[in-house]
Amino acid sequence: MTTSIMGLFDTIVDEQALTNTIERFRERDIALPTFAQLADPSTMPDGVRDALANVGPDDPDPRNLWRVNWYNDEHRTGRTDVPLYVEIPSELSGVDVRILMALGDKFPMIRAHKVLAAYACLAPRIVTGAFDPTFHRAIWPSTGNYARGGVAISRIMGCRGMAVLPEGMSQERFDWLNEWTAGPEDILRTTGTESNVKEIYDACNELAKDPTNVVLNQFSEFANHLGHYYVTGRALEHIYEAAGGGNLVAFVSASGSGGTIAAGDYLKERHGSRIVAVEALECPTMLYNGYGEHNIQGIGDKHIPLIQNVMNTDDVAAITDQATDTLLLLFNTPAGKEYLVSQGLDPALVDQLQHLGFSSIANLLAAIKVAKLHGFGAGDVIVTVATDGFELYKSEVDKIISRDHPGGFGETAAAAAHARFLTGIDTDHTVDIGAIGRKRIFNLGYYTWVEQQGVDFESFEARRSQKFWKELHGHVERWDAAINEFNARTGVTVA
Repeated sequence: MTTSIMGLFDTIVDEQALTNTIERFRERDIALPTFAQLADPSTMPDGVRDALANVGPDDPDPRNLWRVNWYNDEHRTGRTDVPLYVEIPSELSGVDVRILMALGDKFPMIRAHKVLAAYACLAPRIVTGAFDPTFHRAIWPSTGNYARGGVAISRIMGCRGMAVLPEGMSQERFDWLNEWTAGPEDILRTTGTESNVKEIYDACNELAKDPTNVVLNQFSEFANHLGHYYVTGRALEHIYEAAGGGNLVAFVSASGSGGTIAAGDYLKERHGSRIVAVEALECPTMLYNGYGEHNIQGIGDKHIPLIQNVMNTDDVAAITDQATDTLLLLFNTPAGKEYLVSQGLDPALVDQLQHLGFSSIANLLAAIKVAKLHGFGAGDVIVTVATDGFELYKSEVDKIISRDHPGGFGETAAAAAHARFLTGIDTDHTVDIGAIGRKRIFNLGYYTWVEQQGVDFESFEARRSQKFWKELHGHVERWDAAINEFNARTGVTVA
């Protein structure tokens, strides 16, 4: 497998490109945080807080690179000692297991954690001369948030970025891109919605014929995996410990690009927790080798990501978009919130449910399903992520109501939603996949990566072994050393 496909640059690729980049960063006063500093912001230089004091979290300012972590406060301007999270009470989940959800909408610029993945993919290329901002354009293929994160990271790093995403994504995503890209030519809308990842790949393969374009494919860039393993994994462990510990039984995450779920590898190594991959029931690729369309935006599917450590996965849960669509209404409409309060839920907790977008709700439902499947209960803890919040889906509310609730979403509809999709949730389409299931899912990736995308067979097969994944971890330390050297050469400090 070539380094350009894997994105694992840790030696100097092009000294002239690196020299050009150092000059660009010096001119624009850009300093880069290390992965270790993003994982533990308390290790950042003393001047970071002061430097950020007058920088808005959504400003296109290079100093916002230092906010690309899980420790931003409620207003996203200050820093917390523990990453913000929501604990889902049993009154809402219907299970006794504690469910802790880290809040991804506290990240800067895009209000979603995918900005971390974008930084993880571009930074190693920047500091090794594999990407020249004076020559290259960064191409960010995505089903939504990663493309926005890539455009944001590109812009504040003094680079040009292009978003490639399906035309059927939420209007909020395109509104944001219109403001942040250099022009409409840097937004490429491909056919379809969540399930049409192949169309994104085809578009990127065409773009890659131009030597000025560098494709940072989140589905095959192992820096995406490593960024979440190292940064998100540690943040989730911190939440678990701060919440009082207990028996950490599972980490739950939509498989998506295969990035976020890497945090499960970190937690499994340290705590023995299960790794649960989530997908849409309307497109059950892992569960049934299925296909189809759905509206759980942000979890592109119909293939197995190259960077997904399938052989370390324990369970697969499929969630219907009927549930995520309907619960978005329950959690965010006046009628829905009033109903939840009437059922005895704390109004403050109900208000926090606005931090759950479509894929976040899917993660919550999968956590409940897995708890029921394995009989997890009091004393057990499941950790998951709320990847983004309701803010990115406000335009979806009227669509869902007009389609599914033409008479309006009132108290009766709210009660039905609660009964059907929360208290009535079952273990259907939730499976302990076992050794045979892992092999089946792994083998399915062959058709995308070897036959379609040109990954050599030996490199594809190497991913079966956990030795392969553990050997990847050394790249993070080498990247941090390269980032420190790069900052020393630019002479720029965050203060």
